[in-house]
Amino acid sequence: MMRLCSLTLLGATLLLAASLGQVPGQLLPLIEHVRAHPDGTAPWSIDFKALEGDRSALPIGVFDSGIGGLTVMEAILSLDRFNNRTLQPGPDGVPDFAGERFIYLGDQANMPYGNYPARGQEHYLRELILKDAVFLLGKRFHRGTEAVDTKPPVKAIVIACNTATVFGLEDLRAALGSWKLDVPVIGVVEAGSRAVSEHLPAEGKTGTIAVLATVGTCNANAYPKAIGRATGLAGKPLPSIIQRGSVGLAGAIEGNPAFVSADPAKRPATYAGPAVANDQSPLDPTLRDAYHFDPTGLLGDPAKPETWQLNSVANYARYDVTMLAEQYRQSGGGAPIDTVVLGCTHFPIIQSELADAFSTLREFQGTSGDRPYRALIGEKIEFVSPAEFTAKELFRELAKNRLRINSENTKPPTIESSFISVPNPEVPKVKLGPDGSFTTEYKYGRTAGQLALEDFWYVPLRDAALPLDSLAGLARGLPITWKELRLRETNRRSDF
Repeated sequence: MMRLCSLTLLGATLLLAASLGQVPGQLLPLIEHVRAHPDGTAPWSIDFKALEGDRSALPIGVFDSGIGGLTVMEAILSLDRFNNRTLQPGPDGVPDFAGERFIYLGDQANMPYGNYPARGQEHYLRELILKDAVFLLGKRFHRGTEAVDTKPPVKAIVIACNTATVFGLEDLRAALGSWKLDVPVIGVVEAGSRAVSEHLPAEGKTGTIAVLATVGTCNANAYPKAIGRATGLAGKPLPSIIQRGSVGLAGAIEGNPAFVSADPAKRPATYAGPAVANDQSPLDPTLRDAYHFDPTGLLGDPAKPETWQLNSVANYARYDVTMLAEQYRQSGGGAPIDTVVLGCTHFPIIQSELADAFSTLREFQGTSGDRPYRALIGEKIEFVSPAEFTAKELFRELAKNRLRINSENTKPPTIESSFISVPNPEVPKVKLGPDGSFTTEYKYGRTAGQLALEDFWYVPLRDAALPLDSLAGLARGLPITWKELRLRETNRRSDF
C-alpha cells in the first residue's frame, strides 16, 4: 500500500512537472504543498475558497524585497491617466484606483534579492518570490509568535521589484495556472522598458542608456533584452545600453547593517559592502579622488583605502556611479550617458543623490588637469523609473479582467495593511546578528524545498522591529504613501 501511494505521488509530481516545464524542479515541492493545503491554515498555503466568485472587492497585493516597492505604490496611489467611467486614456480628476485597497509586503528579512544569484542561490530566490505571492494570496500572518488567519486574499499581484520580476514572474504565472487561479500578475521590468522606448526619439542619434540595478537583474541581462523588444516593436533604433549591478545600494537604502549602520559597533563582523578586498564589489584605490566620498559616511583610516567601509547611502551612490562611468571609459566610451534607468525600485528614493553623483563625477578633474568623464556623462540626465508604467498596466489588467471596484467610487485608494518579514527566533538553527537580522552566511546558505522550516514570519509593519521613523526619508519623495503609513501607525488601525 505504501509503495502504491509513493508511486501515485510520484506520478502526480511528474504530471505537475510536465505541466510546469519552465519551473525549476526545486519549486515543485512548494507548488504541490500549496495544492495539498487548500484551506490556507498551514504555512505557505492559500484558502482557495476565498478566491471563488466575484473578487472585485478584494484588495490588490504589491510586494518587493523591502521598502523599494513603495515607489511603485506611490505611483499607483497617485495615478490619474484614465477616465474611470469610460476607461479611455485621459485624466478625469479622480484617482484611477479610487476606492481600491492595497496590501503591501516587503520581504525585509531576506533582502536584498539581487545578491542571491551571484551566490549560487537562484533556486532559493525563486522560492522566496513564490512564497511572497502565496502570502498575499493566503490568509495567514503572524502577530508576535501567534499565527492569525484573518488576512483577505488579493485579486491581483504587482511584483514591485526588478529582481523578483526577472526571476519569479514566469514561475508565479505557471504556478497560478497549475492552481487554476486566474490572478493577474504585473512585473516592473517590461513596464520600465516601455517607458524607455517612449522616451527615445523615433529617429536620429541617441545618447547612451545606463541601467542601474541589482547584480541579479544585470546578470540576467533583463533590461537590455526588454528594451530591445520594446524599441523594436515601436520601430525605433536600438540605443547603446550599459549596465551596473550594485551589490550594496539597495541594502544601504534599507539600512541593512551589513552595509550601513548608525552604530558601527553593532555592524556585523562580516561587512558586505564595497572594499578593496571584496571581489564582488571592489574599491579601486586609484579612483579614490573620483569617488569623492563624504568622510562622514566612511569608516576606516582616511589615508588607507584598504581599511575603508562605506557607511552612507550617498557614498554607495557615488561608488556605483563612478564604477559605472569608469567601466564605460575603459570600454572605449561612446555617446554620453543621457538616460539612466532606475532598475531597482529602491533607487528612485535616492534619485537626488544619484543625480548629484553623476553631476559631481562629470566635473571631476584629475591630477593632470583632465576631466576623464565629462564627455561620457551628459549635461542633463533623464531618470526613468518603471513605477508609473507599472501602475498603468495594473489599471488595464484590472479593467480587462473585470476586477475593478465600482467605477462610481471616488474615495481615494488606501493601503489597507503593510507587512514585512522578520526572522523567526523560535527556530534553533537560525543564525542572527546583533541587530536581530539573519547573518549573511545563514541568509545565503539556505536551500529550497525545506517547507517544514518556517525560519521567517510575515508580520504587520507596525508590529515589527522597523519603526516608521527610520523611514522618514520617504516623506520627501513618496508623500501619499508616507501619509498612508503614518495614518495607520498614528490611528493604530487594526490589521484584520
